[in-house]
Amino acid sequence: MNAINNKTNYRTEKDSISTKKVPANKYYGIQTARAIENFPISKTSIAEFHYLIRALAVIKEAAAITNKKQKTIKPEIAEAIIQAAKEVQAGKYNDQFPVDAMQGGAGTSTNMNMNEVVANRSLELLGHAKGEYEYLHPNNHVNASQSTNDVYPTTGKIAIIWYCQDLMVTLKQLRDSLIKKSKEFKDVIKTGRTHIQDATPITLGREFKVFGATINDEIINLKETMKSLYVINMGGTAIGTGINSKPGYSKSVISTLAKLTSLPLIADHDLMKATSSMSAFSRINNSLKEIALTLIKIASDLQLLTSGLQDGFADIILPAVQPGSTIMPGKINPVIPEAINQACFQVIGNSTTLDLAVSQGHLQANVYRPIIFYNIMQSTLLLNHASEIFRIKCIDGITTNKESLYKNVKNSVGLAAALIPYIGYDKAAEIAKESKRNNISVAEAAKKSKLIKQKDLKKILNPANMINPNVPLEKMVE
Repeated sequence: MNAINNKTNYRTEKDSISTKKVPANKYYGIQTARAIENFPISKTSIAEFHYLIRALAVIKEAAAITNKKQKTIKPEIAEAIIQAAKEVQAGKYNDQFPVDAMQGGAGTSTNMNMNEVVANRSLELLGHAKGEYEYLHPNNHVNASQSTNDVYPTTGKIAIIWYCQDLMVTLKQLRDSLIKKSKEFKDVIKTGRTHIQDATPITLGREFKVFGATINDEIINLKETMKSLYVINMGGTAIGTGINSKPGYSKSVISTLAKLTSLPLIADHDLMKATSSMSAFSRINNSLKEIALTLIKIASDLQLLTSGLQDGFADIILPAVQPGSTIMPGKINPVIPEAINQACFQVIGNSTTLDLAVSQGHLQANVYRPIIFYNIMQSTLLLNHASEIFRIKCIDGITTNKESLYKNVKNSVGLAAALIPYIGYDKAAEIAKESKRNNISVAEAAKKSKLIKQKDLKKILNPANMINPNVPLEKMVE
């Protein structure tokens, strides 16, 4: 029995190393207390990732249900564990998970933090005091038929699935906003650009439709990649052999876990492989990095399109969310795209860290699971928050000046490309050079060349016809 000192408000617990004082009012125990001292590294506790706590607690519930069914632990002990685990899932004890997210031990400290909290709450439910582990033990009962090596990878997969589901909702909202803008701008003709130089005309609506389509591609890719997270190794225990679990435990606990989470969880065909390999997390990592790269592309394009307004592209006007300068009055900067890019840069940095962690797992277990999960969860949160802010503070409020854009496109040297089918590349190039040399429009330069009839020239160089280039000359609008 662990001694409780009411005068100093702590209890003394004992593990295989020695005894240690634990605050009497805390549900965590000695191994958590050691982890608090050992890993003050990121200063970010596992409690910051609520899905991680919830996923780990639901695993304890599923294990207790299965252990009760298989008579591994007594029914009354199992019921207490189930009730305590449900309370943790409801967020009742979030402040009892102070272990740093960046920790040694492959996740053992996180697993033991949960085992101790569930054990001490279960003891209360049975009428005992915290720390009276002779009645219900963190390892012997809460962790029965389990190891950190099957519990923690499964925890990470379930938590990341939930984070990715949230991210997909936000990405769909961002996609829909971009598509809405594409419809709003469907008749706004502007100059297309390659190499940041004038190219042939397009509509602003088409440009925004492309933005929406690229986000949709990332949603599809993420959804497909998430399937690899449904394959888990519960029941493999220490190294995938299932030691200290009864026959049928793996199948039963995974089936129970699938029902509790409403997720299509299945057992990996090789539990030893699933215990040592982190390839599923690598695939999700790549999907998140691709999302970040896509958001960077869109945010960077918006920065270019809003540049000016007097001396840049000035194709669009972003919402003014704050003054842009402490010295230049009236200056408005594209601060939201800038913030989005910074969040995405961090995601790419997280991706590099994760690649190293995945590559360095040795033999039957990857000891760097904590940093793998930490980085993926942080990345999903960053992308989720960034996508939401991008939509609300930027995309939804974008406006444009249709008349100004049309004037610019009519003066663009990119119009010369439309002449090629009629007079060939070399003559069209001469007209383009003439336009630049004398600072006149392509239409004026082409008229001076007398290579094309004026009536046809008006049709050929009408920007509205260039956005539908397959229309025959006789059907073009003047």
